[in-house]
Amino acid sequence: MSTLTLLAPGDEFKPPGLELFDAAPIISGVAWFTKPVLLALLSSVIVIGFCWSAFGNPKLVPRGVQNVGEMGYMFVRDQVARPFLGKDADRWMGLLLSMFFLVWVWNLMGVIPVLQFPVASHIAFPIVLALSVYVLKIYLGVKHQGVIGYFKNMMFPPGLPKPIYVLLAPIELLSNMIIAPFTHAVRLFANMFAGHIILAFFSLVGFWFLFEKLTPLGAPLGVVGVVMTIAMTGFEMFIQFLQAFLFAMLAAMYIGNSLHADH
Repeated sequence: MSTLTLLAPGDEFKPPGLELFDAAPIISGVAWFTKPVLLALLSSVIVIGFCWSAFGNPKLVPRGVQNVGEMGYMFVRDQVARPFLGKDADRWMGLLLSMFFLVWVWNLMGVIPVLQFPVASHIAFPIVLALSVYVLKIYLGVKHQGVIGYFKNMMFPPGLPKPIYVLLAPIELLSNMIIAPFTHAVRLFANMFAGHIILAFFSLVGFWFLFEKLTPLGAPLGVVGVVMTIAMTGFEMFIQFLQAFLFAMLAAMYIGNSLHADH
């Protein structure tokens, strides 16, 4: 019997599990319209509204929302776009800025009271976004390097002994065509999935041992749960930002590699 069970009189403490991600339809008979879908739509509205307010009618001296928007723009431009796209960075800023803000808002939904569900913790959403980048990457690579040139540059980097290509070529093909888009989606999903479970666990510990089943032995554990919930919320918000940054950065890297072969 676990320590948590011993400290809770009567009933067993049951940690949260995969049921956290079971989303029932909001409207009866409309199976696809669940809480994650609603939050994804709300996130899109928020990002569109924010960008419209910030950049729809820009002033010479930025104030308010425009000031925040320009700070976000410069961050994405300098830290995401320019390192991988160089002179082409400005052409792709619309996509990269929208992607960064959308993923960030998706993630922040997990710590907003009442909503409390990170959209990216449902694998379908990161997969759709990653597949969009994947299709764009291949299209741009074929367009700018040609079909043969694209796969040749990918699989046969120059300057290596020819026998090495026997191993290197299939590895590069597998890495670029299968593993890269898979990890692009799963990295975001896994972090948001795990973070949501951790926050739910510590929140439930605090609620259970301080309110639901208060005992002298369980109260200190409940206090630990509350403290850890606060600490992990702050850490999770950092991870949410970091994952949005990494997702946009990888998208910029894939686009840049397709526009300009490294060799």
